[in-house]
Amino acid sequence: MTEFQPDNQIQIEINGRACTCTKGEFLLEAARRNGFYIPTLCHHPGIAEQGCCRVCLAEVVENERSKIVVSCVYPVEKPCKVYTDSERVKEDRKVVLMLLALRAPESTEIQALCRQYGVMDGSRFKPIEGEKCIMCGLCARACASLGTGAISTVLRGTSKKISTPYDEPSDVCVGCLSCTRVCPVDAIPYTEDETKRSIWGREFPLVHCQECGAVIGTREEIALAAGKSGEEVQDLCPECRKKKMSDVMAHTYGTE
Repeated sequence: MTEFQPDNQIQIEINGRACTCTKGEFLLEAARRNGFYIPTLCHHPGIAEQGCCRVCLAEVVENERSKIVVSCVYPVEKPCKVYTDSERVKEDRKVVLMLLALRAPESTEIQALCRQYGVMDGSRFKPIEGEKCIMCGLCARACASLGTGAISTVLRGTSKKISTPYDEPSDVCVGCLSCTRVCPVDAIPYTEDETKRSIWGREFPLVHCQECGAVIGTREEIALAAGKSGEEVQDLCPECRKKKMSDVMAHTYGTE
């Protein structure tokens, strides 16, 4: 008896092993879900794929024809054979990593990948000194998703970078650190002490939980969140708010 196969399910082969994926599912997700490792830099689960870094290359064979694809933006539409670490993939990935290393020679993440894949020596080319950023754009997209748009891509060519307009402190930045949290190469510096956080040329006062004293965020960040949710500005951290709500429920229903 033939096993029932839903119309939207596709049988593919990854590194010689039979796997199932959903039609239209990006190859990177299908591979990872089935336990296969593909390196990435510009991929983030909370932000739509963009295929900027090209580290996640894979080889796809359809109808005996082979091609190299960017797995994070390649939708699987038909049965195929996939190789995540073939010789062709390794060689192409080495070239990509060498170029990224020239772009961001100070990135320890890229250096680690270069060692892992035995990247060829690129010393005959001139690297961009002191640079970590690989221009994946995740930080700018994360910032835009908040509705602030404090940072973006500026300049062109080898001078291209992520920054605030005219490299001046941005009036719309709220110091939320969303940009730093999605950066795959730790390229966005900031400092923080008990009372303030400094990033993108601005200092932001930190707000502490009135119960436990934990940092909730910057004053501007909390005001933005309150404005979006229509709620009052919070003076409690999520854990203390949860505990307070539990106490209220316990008092209301007499379960104390």
